[in-house]
Amino acid sequence: MRSEEPVPLHEEFIYCCGAATHVLKCGPWKDLSKDESKNLPRLLFMIIPGNPGLAGYYRTFIQALYCGLNQQYPVWVVSHAGHCKPPSGMEMIEDTDIKELEDVFGLNGQVEHKLNFLKKNVSKDIKLVLIAHSIGCYITLEMMKRASELQVLRSVLLFPTIERMAQSPQGKLMTPLLCKLRYALYMPVFLLSFLPEGVKASLVRFALRGMKTCDESSITTSINLFSVDCIEDLPVYQMIKKSANILYMASQEMMKVVERDSTTIKQNLKKLIFYYGTGDSWCPQHYYDEIKMDFPDGDIRLCEKGLRHAFVLDASKEMAAMITDWLQDDLTKL
Repeated sequence: MRSEEPVPLHEEFIYCCGAATHVLKCGPWKDLSKDESKNLPRLLFMIIPGNPGLAGYYRTFIQALYCGLNQQYPVWVVSHAGHCKPPSGMEMIEDTDIKELEDVFGLNGQVEHKLNFLKKNVSKDIKLVLIAHSIGCYITLEMMKRASELQVLRSVLLFPTIERMAQSPQGKLMTPLLCKLRYALYMPVFLLSFLPEGVKASLVRFALRGMKTCDESSITTSINLFSVDCIEDLPVYQMIKKSANILYMASQEMMKVVERDSTTIKQNLKKLIFYYGTGDSWCPQHYYDEIKMDFPDGDIRLCEKGLRHAFVLDASKEMAAMITDWLQDDLTKL
């Protein structure tokens, strides 16, 4: 595919488990739920994001992955529940008397949210390649544990935060903030939301100034972190609901992601690819050393390229190229 050709990208905002959800779909396939269709692809690549789980961070990544796969398979990214800026007229929570899930914005809720999305939007006959990032790796292992009927061909776990998050170098710094001072963080976010877009863009670029090249879609998405969905007639807590959802989920990560689920890993080892960073303060290298020792036959890799944990900021194309290469043997067997 020539680089100047536009990559087909479809954008949707839907309710899933009653929560606003942003879906980006790469490729001409917009509906994969109709079992009777003869045009369904054999395989779906689905991205399970980290936190913040905004789909926009993965826009360049899914486009590069789709091109690397020679446009043969759909590549979708599904935001976490409530990690999006709903369009005008759409509320963060669906206005209905039926409550589908008790705590959709929590860590357990996000697992059920992804399973619910697949159940309602993807035919059970379609095989899956789950590509997960950061806390998305924990969510993916939970999905495989809870829904063994899923036809998972491969799960690629990038910079996996699947154990001892609060004990990691970054966790030790963030846990007190997220678990004890979380509500104090809401007001600065609320105040930042009123800044002009140009000022917010400058602040984001300043924060990312250490990167040689920064993905423009990441800058746009970062600006949306500090946006007020609707000002008029809404109390403060609703205005900052998206950021609150992100921080709430993060606080649960610190408390709940403790022990590695070695049982689920052992049961699915041949389907899993792990990719750890060398300087990752969320999952330090000794986590890699230990899981490598526990599972010597597993496909567990250590980054040799110096990629950062938040690879979507500046290395989406490089990561997509590596994943395409890793999966060549699996794809040729389809």
